[in-house]
Amino acid sequence: MQVCESGREGLRQAQLRLFDLIILDIMLPDLSGLDLCQTLRAQQVSAPIMMLTSKSEEIDKVLGLELGADDYVTKPFSIREFMARVKALLRRHEQSLLHPPDPANGPIRAGVLLIDPKKRQVFLKEQPVELTLKEFDLLFLLASNPGRHYSRRELLQQVWGYEFEGYQHTVTAHINRLRTKIEENLAAPHYILTSWGIGYRFTDTPD
Repeated sequence: MQVCESGREGLRQAQLRLFDLIILDIMLPDLSGLDLCQTLRAQQVSAPIMMLTSKSEEIDKVLGLELGADDYVTKPFSIREFMARVKALLRRHEQSLLHPPDPANGPIRAGVLLIDPKKRQVFLKEQPVELTLKEFDLLFLLASNPGRHYSRRELLQQVWGYEFEGYQHTVTAHINRLRTKIEENLAAPHYILTSWGIGYRFTDTPD
């Protein structure tokens, strides 16, 4: 376990080492937990991130999830609750690695994009693309059902779970990050398409 007293020290440690879980308090010296979460995800750090937020600041929860956090715990909380949430997040992450989605036809190939659910890896033009846990799950769900229209609420429920009801904008933030990683032209996405008035869909004409 590594404890850091400031945001910048946390960033430095995350760049030097691989962690099973990163826990960020929003109120950190010199670099807020939200800024640190955003920076880590921008640098393709894929470890699960848990945010510690103030119970009175609902916007912090929304921003944390939109910036790439996988879960949050509101203050004040008991040690028992905190440990239960940590164990649940680690268990979900481990299960996603040990028991990845198993489509009938194996890996999904769409043009120059390859999604390997067994290894939880994505390749674009044969080059690996680093995705977070939720980014991969979101992409895999869409790509497994090309052409199907998903509302933000459906995607939130299937990828994040019912406990995040009301945080539909989190889906949009993750879609935007996915597009920056796999789309050649963000102004005209080729793989993840917007279904106007509904939500999103994966292309059914990838070539």
